[in-house]
Amino acid sequence: MDLSHWIERHAAFAPRKIALRFAGADLTYADFAQRIERAAAALTALGIQPSDRVAFLGFNHPVLLVLLFACARLGAILVPLNWRLAPPEHAWMLADCSPRALVAEPAFVEHAAVCTANLPSLTLISVGAASAGWLSWDELTAAAGASAPRSGDDQSPILLCYTSGTTGVPKGVVLNQRALASNAINSAHLHALTSEDRVLTTLPLFHVGGLNIQTTPAFHAGASVVLHAKFDAAATIEALEAERITLAVLVPAQLVAMMESPRWHASDLSSLRMIATGSTIVSEAFVRKVGERDIPVVQVYGSTETCPIAGYVRAQDWSRKAGSAGLPALHCELRVVDGEGHDLPCGRDGEILVRGANVMTGYWNAPERTREALESGWYRTGDIGHFDADGYLYVASRKTELIITGGENVYPAEVERILLESPLVEDACVVGRADERWGEIVVAAVVLKTGARMSEADAAELFRGRIARYKHPREILFVASLPRNALGKVQRHRVLAT
Repeated sequence: MDLSHWIERHAAFAPRKIALRFAGADLTYADFAQRIERAAAALTALGIQPSDRVAFLGFNHPVLLVLLFACARLGAILVPLNWRLAPPEHAWMLADCSPRALVAEPAFVEHAAVCTANLPSLTLISVGAASAGWLSWDELTAAAGASAPRSGDDQSPILLCYTSGTTGVPKGVVLNQRALASNAINSAHLHALTSEDRVLTTLPLFHVGGLNIQTTPAFHAGASVVLHAKFDAAATIEALEAERITLAVLVPAQLVAMMESPRWHASDLSSLRMIATGSTIVSEAFVRKVGERDIPVVQVYGSTETCPIAGYVRAQDWSRKAGSAGLPALHCELRVVDGEGHDLPCGRDGEILVRGANVMTGYWNAPERTREALESGWYRTGDIGHFDADGYLYVASRKTELIITGGENVYPAEVERILLESPLVEDACVVGRADERWGEIVVAAVVLKTGARMSEADAAELFRGRIARYKHPREILFVASLPRNALGKVQRHRVLAT
C-alpha cells in the first residue's frame, strides 16, 4: 500500500471530517482524497513516472500536501524546496535532482524562472493562473480524470529533502514511504495522537520537522490540521486559542517570539495538550520557562535523515526529564558509541547512532557520503551525547561543532550554557577559529539583552572556576544577532562573519 491509502480510508470512515484548514477554508477528508486522485491523474498526463521527481517552491500550502500523497500513489518523489534560498542555490538543487515538473506559488514564479533557465525540458506549473511558459495547477487538475495508476508502495522513495548545507554542499536526503509510515507510528506514540486532535502547523513544510513531526502523522490518525503559510507569533497564539488546538510543534526561536508577545500570558491555551520542540539543543531552563504556562513541553530528537523522529520525551515525563532528548522512539534504536564503535556506559559522551525503518535510504547522487553515514543499517548522526541511568538521551553537541584546542576537546554547548545563564545575555554561540599555535581557539559571539551592558572582561569572569581554562573563550564578540536558518538553528559557519 502507498501513503495515499491513509486519506482514502479516512474519507470512507469520516468523509465530512475536516482534514485541513488553510486561510479560513476547510478541506474535508473526502475533498482531500478527491484532490489527491485528480492531482495524480494530472501528473500522469504530464508523463510523471515512478521515481520521477516533482519539485514544489512556495510557502506552506495545501497543494504541497496534495502533491505528497499524489506522488506516493504514483511512486514519484516530491522535492520540497526551501523558499528562503537564493536562485543559485535552487538552481544547484534542481540541476542535481532533475525534476520532471516544478510547481510554484505565484510569488515565486519570477524567482523560479531564473533558477530553471538551464532546464528547458522542465514543466513549470503555477498554483495561480497560467502565464507565459507556465501551466495552471487548477486548470490541470480540473481537466484531469478521476483515476490514476497505483505504482507506489512502502519501498518507493517519496521525499527528497535537501539539508541546509551548513557543513558544505547540500545533501539530498531520500526517504521512502515506509520511513514516513514508521515515523507516523512513532509520532502517534509520542503525542498519544488520535483522530480527535487538532494540530497547528506553522513550521515550514520543506523541513521534515514541519512536515513529519505532527502533520503527516495527523493525517495517518485522521486528525485535523490547521496550516499557516508562514509563522507569525501573534497569529500562532491567536490560532492556538481560537482553533482550540491540542498539539503544536514550535521550535525555540518561535517560542521565544511568542513569549515576548503581551498575549502569551493572557491567552487561553487550555486546549493545548503539549508542545513538541527540538531542532537544536534545548536546555532544561528553557523547557521549564515555556512550561510555566502549565503545558507539557517535550523534546523530539532526530534529523532530516531520520524523518525526523528518533527519540522523544512523552508528556508525563516532561518535567522529570526536562532537558533530555528522550528515550528511543517506539520503532527506533539509539546507541552511543566511542571512536571504535563500542557502546558506552551511561554518563559517557559519544557519537549517537540511529537505526530504524524511519532512517533514510541514502543521499541522492552521493554514494560515498551514503557509505560514510550508514553502517550496517546504523545512521551516524554526528551528534555527541550520553544516556542517563534511565536510558534517556542527552545531547551535548554536534560532532562537527567540536573545537579542538591544544589537543583538548571543547563542546560548544557547555560554554554556551554558562553564557546563557547570565541575566544580561539574550543569545550566544561558541565556535572555533583556526589558530596557528593552538589549532583552534574558542570564540564566543554574544547578543546582550536590550539595555544591558557587558565588557569582554565581564563575560570572561562568568567562566572563572566553572570550567577548565582551556574551555574559556579567547575572544568574545558582542553582536546584534546570530545568523539562523528557517528552523531557528544557528548557522555556525556564518557566526564569525557577522
